[in-house]
Amino acid sequence: MTLSLGHRHHDGIVRREFLQVGFSGLLGIGLPGLMAARAAADGQQRGEKLVPRAKSMVLVFLTGGLSHIDSFDPKPNAPQGIRGDFSPIDSSVPGITFAEVLPEMARRAEMLAVVRSFSHKYTNHLNATHEVLTGQPQPGAFFDKIAARTDFPCYASTLGHLRPRADGVPSGVMLPTFLMEGPLVWPGQHAGFLGPRFDPWQVRQDPNSPTFRVEDLRLPDGFSVERLGSRKGLLEDLGLQRDRLSAASEADALSGPRDLAYSLLLSGKVARAFELDREDPKVRDKYGRHTFGQSLLLARRLVEAGVPIVQANMGRVQTWDTHNGNFKRLKNDLLPPTERGVAALLDDLNVRGLLDETLVIVTGEFGRTPRIGSTTGNANGPDGRDHWSACFSAAFAGAGVRGGQVIGQSDRIGAYPASRPYRPADLAATVYRAFGIDPAIELRDKLDRPIRLSDGEVIGPLYSGGSV
Repeated sequence: MTLSLGHRHHDGIVRREFLQVGFSGLLGIGLPGLMAARAAADGQQRGEKLVPRAKSMVLVFLTGGLSHIDSFDPKPNAPQGIRGDFSPIDSSVPGITFAEVLPEMARRAEMLAVVRSFSHKYTNHLNATHEVLTGQPQPGAFFDKIAARTDFPCYASTLGHLRPRADGVPSGVMLPTFLMEGPLVWPGQHAGFLGPRFDPWQVRQDPNSPTFRVEDLRLPDGFSVERLGSRKGLLEDLGLQRDRLSAASEADALSGPRDLAYSLLLSGKVARAFELDREDPKVRDKYGRHTFGQSLLLARRLVEAGVPIVQANMGRVQTWDTHNGNFKRLKNDLLPPTERGVAALLDDLNVRGLLDETLVIVTGEFGRTPRIGSTTGNANGPDGRDHWSACFSAAFAGAGVRGGQVIGQSDRIGAYPASRPYRPADLAATVYRAFGIDPAIELRDKLDRPIRLSDGEVIGPLYSGGSV
């Protein structure tokens, strides 16, 4: 028996722009949800320590890879060819220092737990992105292996599969960019082997644009909610007749997006979240009137609308890929808008009483080489840093995370973990546990093979304190 949801596909006509990957508007709990609940209950009976429950997560993804040495893990005592141009600054927590280009993060260090010993083996953007965004190695990984339906599902897709919703709110939204360059589609953005009906909804517009508006969330002229609901009912009946004629329901890859189209239009909750012009201008200014800041503001509004997982991509595919001009780009272009937006997000969530139930994670797919100008296979300028996955940092806040601490240590030049290394699998286990999902449960792929959700372990010090 496959661990998949019974689903009736519907046929319908909506605007072409709305026919993008999306979540299914399924009703009821479903078999996967029941099994997930049972696995969580079994975990409690075994005495496993569960992390505090999160209702939502904002994943701030620094696509391309932030230099850990030039941000959360400065090395002032390393040689000049390693320590770089930035001096360390004291944070609000005694003994914790960040690079001088992170003053806002330093002032909010009591909210943050920084893990300095993340590590994995992939130095290619696509393979590394898949691993960080799913917690699993990309199946059959090779250099620049693009997204495929054999990939593992991202966190939002797994959540949507195990806990289908009936309120018209998607389980995940990714914004404001779709990670793709030419023919290369970054893996880790989709539902993988779970199928297109569980793909997160992609927003591909700049929230800072004065013309920003998601047309797909507005009813066409002349349509009322009641009329749209009646049309949907008719199309459901037609879809049922069609499904009786075809056992290959997965062939209609657009059925999930169509369901999402109707559910979003009928609920209106998510549609209102996109109306940024309703936000207090002072709040918008606090986040920063730029793509990064307004994307994070939109993430907060989506969390308020009930979307459990929002991924905000800070840039396009390789924005943080600083092979040249690493220090100039970080200081002038990348870190100021990012940390301003993240700082505003943390403050805003805190003031609104949402930080205790919202997990915030800031990470890239890897770090950058300790030695400036050195190479791991790419051409680099004398002031650039290449890809480095053997050691990098990530910052956590909210949802029970104990702030004001550093977890794990890198060696004296930031090349390798000097304490326990944490893997993307551990990140995944932590995320799933935060949502009350046992990482040990099994999914079934299209060949009915059992696949463990994650073989990682929860990063315990995030909640208990310490530097293990």
